[in-house]
Amino acid sequence: MNKTVNINLANTFFHIDEEAYNKLRRYLEAIKRSFSGTPGSDEIIADIEARIAELFAEKMEHDRQVITQKEVDAVIQVMGQPEDYMVDEDIFEDSPRQKATTSTSRVKKLYRDTEQKYIGGVCSGLEHYLGFDALWIRLIFILLAIFTGFGLIAYILLWILVPEAATTSQKLGMRGEPINISNIERKVKEGFDDVADRVKNVDYEKVGNKVKSSSKTFFDTLGDIIMFLFKVFGKFIGVLLIIIGAATLIGLFVGLVTVGVIDVVHFPGVDFYDIVNTTGAPVWLVSILSFLAIGIPFFFLLYLGLKILVNNLKSIGNIAKFSLLGLWLLSIGVLIALGVRQAAAHAYTGTTTITEEWLPDATSDTVQIRMRSSETIDYDNRFTFDDLEMVYDDNGTALLYSENIRFDIRKSQDSILRLKIKKDADGGSFEEARNRSGQVDYGYALEGNEIVLDDFLTTAIENKVRDQEVRTTIYIPEGKIVAFDMSAKGNIGRSTKNDKDLYRSSIVDYLWVMGSDGELKCLNCPDDLNSDDDGGHIIINENGINIDLEDGSESFKMKVDEDGVEIKANDN
Repeated sequence: MNKTVNINLANTFFHIDEEAYNKLRRYLEAIKRSFSGTPGSDEIIADIEARIAELFAEKMEHDRQVITQKEVDAVIQVMGQPEDYMVDEDIFEDSPRQKATTSTSRVKKLYRDTEQKYIGGVCSGLEHYLGFDALWIRLIFILLAIFTGFGLIAYILLWILVPEAATTSQKLGMRGEPINISNIERKVKEGFDDVADRVKNVDYEKVGNKVKSSSKTFFDTLGDIIMFLFKVFGKFIGVLLIIIGAATLIGLFVGLVTVGVIDVVHFPGVDFYDIVNTTGAPVWLVSILSFLAIGIPFFFLLYLGLKILVNNLKSIGNIAKFSLLGLWLLSIGVLIALGVRQAAAHAYTGTTTITEEWLPDATSDTVQIRMRSSETIDYDNRFTFDDLEMVYDDNGTALLYSENIRFDIRKSQDSILRLKIKKDADGGSFEEARNRSGQVDYGYALEGNEIVLDDFLTTAIENKVRDQEVRTTIYIPEGKIVAFDMSAKGNIGRSTKNDKDLYRSSIVDYLWVMGSDGELKCLNCPDDLNSDDDGGHIIINENGINIDLEDGSESFKMKVDEDGVEIKANDN
């Protein structure tokens, strides 16, 4: 049973047998003594240890494998015996004397040769690996880069992936020379001799002139050009940021001042803010919060542009930065809270219902329906909020006004005429919504067999914009004739059914009678009403879609129902 030792060789961890360790230790000590006093001895020893570690790593099959004397002898055979390099032979008395051996292996490894580089040393490294002159390799890369673009990509990838030949062992491996003590010593000494010759033969006056003239290589100049272009692009970005930031801040400031002046002077027509606002926050507060929420980010955008353009721009300080950040967060938080409160104002819908019943005039079987418009509204001075508008009456009183009025015709269950008016409005609570719906003003009149409905609704501006609307249902007894005034053309609802499948705006052109099934039956419609309609028709109901378009010379018909799609086209 042999003891093992853990060693760190060239920053690599190995498990080694104790006997093998003693032999390796004596081998390295002998080498160190043989190069004692030699220029570059430290670098030689470091490269030899790195090469031995590399050979050990090649022979190991897993991380916990133990190095034995067999692996040490194999490494010594590759590196050379110490006695071949005038080292102390007494240390190796247990080893038989052998003739100097060198590895016959000439396997090359691909490295970047940074000593002969123009850019990254890729081409000069390929010269050693492939055996071609670096000039031809550079020409191939240039041609591929010009005509296909692949040359540039390949060069960059090799530059990133291929390691640099930094150590003496790597430089020998790049050239395919045996990596042993002799070659490592020779390579290191060549490096020292080359440096000494350069120092000895240097023309200091010429070097001084070069420094004075600041001469540069082509790629240094190219790098400077690229950096200059980046700087120009950066300056352009800085100018753009300044313009955007300054323009936004100026616009916000002008808007803030304008809103403030309008709020103080109370210009006519600007009361719409109070109409849509339910938070109770004054307009000046919302304006300031909006200015801070939008303006502070653009201020920092402006500041960033100035920092790009002015190198020595003084900082505004951490106190100012964190103060602005706090104001921005505060304004964002308050605006979000106001937005939530504003949205909550539409959380509930309340309804107020008015129902009227009366017996129709027995002297006539016809019920007349017409709409009436307001005669007191100034239609030239209005401000629209979706379906609601702010208008003024003849007395100059502001009102909320809407023409979104619809009525439907349905069958009465008895002989009584009924009128059901439903007024809706939103609110922050059900009770608030219901109270607001009750304050919607809507007029109607019942005069014998005539029903007169307003084609508009109004409410006080104090009730604010809360989706106020009116929907009316007229219940007609069976057998009663219904006649529509042309004023009702745009107010008939979708729930009014007729046996001709006419669009609701076309119903007013004919007389109708209420059928037993709750559907209006046409009394004076021509038999070929649908086919003779020059403009054609499009009918969408529970039976499907029926499209019939004709202009006298051409016709197109398409019907979509549960049976499928039927299309007919004629060209006369």
